Amino acid sequence: MAAPLCVIGAGRMGQGIAASYLIAGLEVSLIDLKPRAADEQARVHDAARAAVRAELGMLARLGVLSEDQADAALARLRLRARDDAAADLRAARAVFEAVPERLDAKRDALRWLDEACPADAVVASTTSTFLVTELAALTAHPERFLNAHWLNPASLIPLVEVSRGPATRDAAADQLLELLRIAGKTPVMCAPSAGYIVPRIQALAMNEAARMVEEGVASAEDIDTAVRLGFGLRFSVLGLLEFIDWGGGDILYYASRYLAGALDPRFAAPDVIARNMEQGRKGLRDGQGFYDYAGVDVDAYRMQRLEQLRDRLALLGLLPRCGSARDWAGAGAGAGAAPAA
Repeated sequence: MAAPLCVIGAGRMGQGIAASYLIAGLEVSLIDLKPRAADEQARVHDAARAAVRAELGMLARLGVLSEDQADAALARLRLRARDDAAADLRAARAVFEAVPERLDAKRDALRWLDEACPADAVVASTTSTFLVTELAALTAHPERFLNAHWLNPASLIPLVEVSRGPATRDAAADQLLELLRIAGKTPVMCAPSAGYIVPRIQALAMNEAARMVEEGVASAEDIDTAVRLGFGLRFSVLGLLEFIDWGGGDILYYASRYLAGALDPRFAAPDVIARNMEQGRKGLRDGQGFYDYAGVDVDAYRMQRLEQLRDRLALLGLLPRCGSARDWAGAGAGAGAAPAA
């Protein structure tokens, strides 16, 4: 029986996607598209199998799965070359394209899939560079084509950013979303826009962190500590827009105006923040902001988010400790207290 899932491209991303579905229990064909001599093809396949084995072994060491489960998952992997993948592709319900980020490589892969795949198979590119509208123009079947941007490490990170083209059928989009959820992934939809969601946000944050080192604002170590224990912890519980609603869009507006004047115009708030203020949509205290809180038990909602934060702090051993100042206070009393009369 041919594999129900095919991954085109045996590099790092293709290996991670394959590992995700092997763990989920599917048979996966990992297909190396580049024409090679037989001995070179064997070496490439051996290296790919070893890399997937290492990925599964890492997950076993982390306790995500047992050694037996890792072995069983690896047994579901099928390595194919371009010339011997036809049967697998004819039976495939879905194909992930993960060839190198070159337009010529994408064009070759998509044209090949046009001929090799059944008409009802969904084809998703994992590109982080090209818009879905650019790549859809390279296939004869744009109605079944989408982008599915996985984040590394693909076998662990649950988020996948999905972008559909103007010709993409609803059925194809629904099928891809279902397939991602089968692997335990959480898909989000994104319009055809450079940088998707996460890369666009993180590029700004990473550049700003590097700029602060360059300006001597703080050391790399202190900036990273601030990100891990302040920025990262809070935003692992509250999304950025949800966080705006918690504090109030007006707070962001005035803080942004100050930073734009003190540092650079790039810190100015977008127009939507001012419009929300004008419309009485500043966030939780108005009952609406980026989200509508009508009918929401705000106290219960706040408590739920704080409990999630507490759990993350507990996992890191960072919860406030009752009585933690006793040793300091006692030492201070012994060293600095006035002598008894």
